[in-house]
Amino acid sequence: MERRKFLKQSLVVSAMVSAGGALLPSLARAANVPGWPAKEFDAKVLDQAMQDSIGKTSVPVSPAVHLTAPTIAENGAAVPVTVDVDHPMTADNYIDAVFLYVDHNPTPLASAFFFSPENGRAYFQERIKMAKTDMVRAVARTNKGELMSSKPQEVKVTIGGCGG
Repeated sequence: MERRKFLKQSLVVSAMVSAGGALLPSLARAANVPGWPAKEFDAKVLDQAMQDSIGKTSVPVSPAVHLTAPTIAENGAAVPVTVDVDHPMTADNYIDAVFLYVDHNPTPLASAFFFSPENGRAYFQERIKMAKTDMVRAVARTNKGELMSSKPQEVKVTIGGCGG
């Protein structure tokens, strides 16, 4: 690896860790991280975000995709969400990505996590921003391109997190 490229990527990783993930999209774009789904995060409506990220606007619900979010969120700026996908994580059959959407947020694609068999499990916890009461859904993609979704879950927001 070239020294400048190494230093640039190291700086990006350090900044992401210290910023707690708040600056992930802008830092990744600035560093030209390969594979960063910039177009997907720029979409302003759910159907476009889903089309850009997974190639479809509708995905069948599967009991394998477990989404946990509060029924009522006291503060839309920090809504706790957990996603756990009950699926094998073997070399030839694994979850390679999980996308989290908030239907009417200013940017509906809230996050995208990428996995490999070495992860052992497709699982994450995070806090997302929600502009208002809305539906949250997770979509998992296997390395073979199969898609499965959680049941959409409504989260009632009492204080807006995206500018409100």
